[in-house]
Amino acid sequence: MSDESQPDDFTITHNSSLLLEGEKILETHRQYEVVFIVDPTADEDEVTRLTDSFKQIVTDQGGVITKSETMGRRQLAYEILHKTEGSFWLLEIEGSGREIAELERRMRVNDRIIRYITVRVDEDRRRAEKFRAKRAKKAEKRPGGKDEQRRGGATEFARPEAAEAEEDAA
Repeated sequence: MSDESQPDDFTITHNSSLLLEGEKILETHRQYEVVFIVDPTADEDEVTRLTDSFKQIVTDQGGVITKSETMGRRQLAYEILHKTEGSFWLLEIEGSGREIAELERRMRVNDRIIRYITVRVDEDRRRAEKFRAKRAKKAEKRPGGKDEQRRGGATEFARPEAAEAEEDAA
């Protein structure tokens, strides 16, 4: 028994995503940060080839690399696989999530990757922007505006002789 208002080939789930032929297609792109640590015994050419292959995986899956940054060779906080340092890389990716799943799968089976972590950052950035806008709006409502608040008070109370000099000039 199917509802006649919806076609049979897709259904709408609780988070307003579409399910089409068993594959989840998200309506909006999400932003992710992926940080991974490469084995310190790998030379620079191998590390750049590895990073380029990860970028290619993301773009083949439909994602977009918005930032690729090396954070250099650093000391690890604790020993991992008998290693005490590694080459850190940061990738910022915009996509649906399928490319993240494939990227993590490839990192998991690669022996040169010591550790990796993926964090979804779009909700946090949106929340921070909302709070920033709310603070700015609240600062504008205060007497004197936001510039006056930074100086510590309203100008007409801070320097009365300057206000009197302006009145005398007029």
